[in-house]
Amino acid sequence: MERCGDFVQWFLPDMSIKILMCLEDPSDLVRVSAVSTSWRQFVIGNGLCKHLCLRRFPEISSVANMVEVKNTITPVVSQRRLELLCLEWDHRVYAFLAQGLSNCTRKDCLIDAILASSTDNYPEESILNTLEPSDQVGRRASYWSSRGESDPAVPETLTYKLISKLCLISEFHVQPFQAYFQFGFPIYSAKAVRFRVGHSNVKIDVESDNGHESAAAQGSLLDNIIWTYTSPVFPMEQENSLQKFKLPEPVLCIGGVLQLELLGRVQRQEMDGQYYICVSHVQVVGRPLLPAFDVSILDESGKWTLKYYPKENLSQSRTKFSEGESSSPRLRSFGSNLRGWEQMILNTLLGAGAVVVDEEYDV
Repeated sequence: MERCGDFVQWFLPDMSIKILMCLEDPSDLVRVSAVSTSWRQFVIGNGLCKHLCLRRFPEISSVANMVEVKNTITPVVSQRRLELLCLEWDHRVYAFLAQGLSNCTRKDCLIDAILASSTDNYPEESILNTLEPSDQVGRRASYWSSRGESDPAVPETLTYKLISKLCLISEFHVQPFQAYFQFGFPIYSAKAVRFRVGHSNVKIDVESDNGHESAAAQGSLLDNIIWTYTSPVFPMEQENSLQKFKLPEPVLCIGGVLQLELLGRVQRQEMDGQYYICVSHVQVVGRPLLPAFDVSILDESGKWTLKYYPKENLSQSRTKFSEGESSSPRLRSFGSNLRGWEQMILNTLLGAGAVVVDEEYDV
């Protein structure tokens, strides 16, 4: 052991950075920063957690600034100490953010329905029904139906609110509806599907059962949505099954609005000769942002502010995103321990549960 050397001290900084950037898991960088004081200073001083996060999720580069929300008074410090505090804070936040977007895959990333481009019988055939996992609720059929069209090429859209304003989406699922109460049991699927995501410049309310007026009034609000990503087109089978469409690679969706596009119609209704599209269920699979974070869109260019709530929300992340664990969160305080919060981050990255963070920094 006496002959062992410290490559961070032996090599030039550029070489050491190249070696450490071969790591892919943010928990590994946290472990590296806990090896020694010199390694900790090297990792934090060169912003390696931030570089790792940006490498895994390039869309995060559009963040304009990051705000830490806390109910404390910031003391007056020297410029040098302020720079060190900012670097340490960046390290902590990006370590949490990288792991927050790479853990806890969920199939229920849709939290509410916003609007359907058309509805045949409202509210019996509302878009709200597509949030139900079954095509029957009690003895009633549960599905959304478009209005009838003579032209089978007319598309339809279903717009939803995601569970988080920042969400890493890997696939989406759509189940066409089979009308078991009609002759021949027809399946009203679309020819193809795709989805797009974006953010709105105005507040968009979710769908309600109050009547058609509220849905119609929201139609113009969709014109204020800035779409930032559109998926490839996936062909759809005319089958009564939950059809899964996996993206070529996960997409980071910023803004919290998702729209499913149903392209083309295949089934004509016998009683009126019109083409319809009916959907019983929609799922979006992905990794939402941890509750300790929130996003505020600044302008149409896509710039956004990432907000970090270390006290208010981080203590909730365990109960919301980790199932089957003990309900009591671990409580850590920094005090004079220079690497106390590194252990806190490591506990979170390794699934040890949520932690309540003390706001005192020690650099």
